[in-house]
Amino acid sequence: MRGPRAWLIPDVALVGALVTLGYCLLLWDGPRRLFRDADTGWHIRTGEWIVSHGRLPRADPYSFSRSGAPWVAWEWGADLLMGGIHRLTGLSGIAWLYAVAIGASVWLWFRLHWQVGGDFLLACAMAPPMLSTANLHWLARPHVFGWIFTLLAVWRCERAGTRFRLREAALVAAASALWANLHASFFLGPLIAAIYAAGHWVAPRLWREAPSDSTARARWLAWAAAASLAGTLLNPYGWRLHWHVARYLADRELLARIGEFQTFNFHAEGAGQILLAVGLAGLGAAAALAGGRPSHFLALVLLVAGSLRVARLLPLVALVGLPLANGAITAALRRAAVSDGLREGVRRRLRRLLEYSARLRALDRWHHGALWATIVPLAAWLWLMQPSVRARTGFPPDQFPLHAAEAVQRLPADAKLLSTDKFGGFLIYRFAGRRKVFFDGRSDFYGAEFLKRYGRLMAVRPGWPQTIEAYGFTHALLPPDSSLAAALQAAGWRRLAEDRAAVLLERP
Repeated sequence: MRGPRAWLIPDVALVGALVTLGYCLLLWDGPRRLFRDADTGWHIRTGEWIVSHGRLPRADPYSFSRSGAPWVAWEWGADLLMGGIHRLTGLSGIAWLYAVAIGASVWLWFRLHWQVGGDFLLACAMAPPMLSTANLHWLARPHVFGWIFTLLAVWRCERAGTRFRLREAALVAAASALWANLHASFFLGPLIAAIYAAGHWVAPRLWREAPSDSTARARWLAWAAAASLAGTLLNPYGWRLHWHVARYLADRELLARIGEFQTFNFHAEGAGQILLAVGLAGLGAAAALAGGRPSHFLALVLLVAGSLRVARLLPLVALVGLPLANGAITAALRRAAVSDGLREGVRRRLRRLLEYSARLRALDRWHHGALWATIVPLAAWLWLMQPSVRARTGFPPDQFPLHAAEAVQRLPADAKLLSTDKFGGFLIYRFAGRRKVFFDGRSDFYGAEFLKRYGRLMAVRPGWPQTIEAYGFTHALLPPDSSLAAALQAAGWRRLAEDRAAVLLERP
């Protein structure tokens, strides 16, 4: 049946990817909501700096609070890509890049379902909670590339061989090197391979019916983990990058002051789908253990436990955990359909449902619709380049001081502007790094002590006037309803400008 029809009719994976792309840009308002995190701003400007200077920045170019201090641009590859695209197409090109990357992650998500033996109907049913959970971090930031590499790493481990050849080692190392230069999640590559190696090694020692080649696959995966780790060393910082990331993730005082490293509020509006995703992953872990899939069990347990502690891991539960859960749950359902533990009527209906789903997957397998994989992203590009769309693409005016920034532009060049970390990243973008900021989203650069002092200042705790004096602030750009804005105005600071997101104050 393969032929022209295969190119014209997309499979469910491509349909999911293209629908996600369209939803992200049109219904979800991606041209603005992708930019609701100000870190996008300094990523873009860092990339442009690299393009202009032909080297990596080794010292801070953006702040006056830590000007010239050593800085590790640990995601320089993504910065370079973003900076180059921005120079050519502006923020519209950045929106397109990340919308397409998000769509690609959904395509890989479906492919991982098929690789682990997941059920067709279950995969379709899991798509809504996956999208609801992943879009927590639908942002124009390099971590989206990390999602793609993580899915590819799990997919490759699922296809582990028994003899690790030199060509495979080179491919694993090259992919890991690319990952290490794009996003700091590169350590997941060797970690995933190590988890799979441990699972395959322990399987024949716990289960009688474990595959006969489990030990050989464990060796393959151990070599893959070593090749991946070696590949991550191919970056401008060498092993120092690993040390920097490890020190950052081990700094509890620092992470305790970063919102995305805190526990997610499952009582928030719309959290039901996210809770469902975590619950399905937990159910999959139990099914994986019962079904003799230790690699999947270990991965799912780590993902679920981590996501309950760190909100940033929730998208990975949806993107990686749900496919693994589908494979384990499907295997459990197939066992139940032929066991004597269920009533005959229930078994018969279950068999029919599984057979029907298998027939749908068999039909789906014959198509790929690659033609649409070109047409739809091209249409998205043309739409984003329309003048009316370009005009509204960028940082949302209800969250960032787009209009107050005009007044900031008129301030003296030596003005010391007090602002939040969110506004700091926007100001770096707005003034291309020329207007130095007090603080921005590079938490690893500023450190825990700085964040503690910043937190006391923003909360107007005892000693805040001394902090104002110590940094010599002449102006402040703060949310209008913030406690510090009210305290400064009570102390005689006068308003120079105001918009929906911020008020600009001047010291008397």
